[in-house]
Amino acid sequence: MQPNQRIRHDLTLLMVFLVIVVVSGFSPRSRVDWALENLLVLLLVGTLVAVSRRFRLSATSITLVFAFLCVHELGAHYTYSLVPYEHWSSAWFGFSVEQASGVHRNHYDRLVHLSYGLLLAYPVREVLWRLTPLRGFWLFFVTLNFMLSTSAVYELVEWIGGAFLGNDTAKAFVGAQNDPWDSQKDMAIAVAGAFASLSLVSLRGMLQKQPVTTACRKKHNLWG
Repeated sequence: MQPNQRIRHDLTLLMVFLVIVVVSGFSPRSRVDWALENLLVLLLVGTLVAVSRRFRLSATSITLVFAFLCVHELGAHYTYSLVPYEHWSSAWFGFSVEQASGVHRNHYDRLVHLSYGLLLAYPVREVLWRLTPLRGFWLFFVTLNFMLSTSAVYELVEWIGGAFLGNDTAKAFVGAQNDPWDSQKDMAIAVAGAFASLSLVSLRGMLQKQPVTTACRKKHNLWG
């Protein structure tokens, strides 16, 4: 992708995402929860924009970040535990997700945690690939550990935030839905998503057959 195309691509996704954030801010189920859920989003997007001139992620990574943030914003609008996908599936497709799966719990929060690992492991891997000498197993291992560590940090933030907020806002922010193992399950799902994503990237790297020069590999190839 040419530089001008990259700029247009990134700006388009940024503008679309900002529109999504504004729309999600109209009559959210919990205004306080919506604001809290968007604090880290603001930090992430602001950081990516601030460093974009000196360190621009690949189009693939930016697209994956955009996809994850879109999934997150839907949860921020409804709160993770109250996204009405059960109603949507019944109205649009005529079947019940809960009856089909046999699980009577809103699992949108699990989807977001899975998306965190599945969609953001590649961008994190790219950053480590470009800024460190890590390659092969150690690149895989450190990326996986980073995803697990940040997932654990987020669970701690939820715990502290929930203890500070109290009442219904805390329930919406934490989204445990009376599951005593909610935090552990969220972390496990996130790291499982990251493992799957990194495994696919590694497999693609092993299957690549075209010879690549060292200089070209250093500049373009992120699969090794």
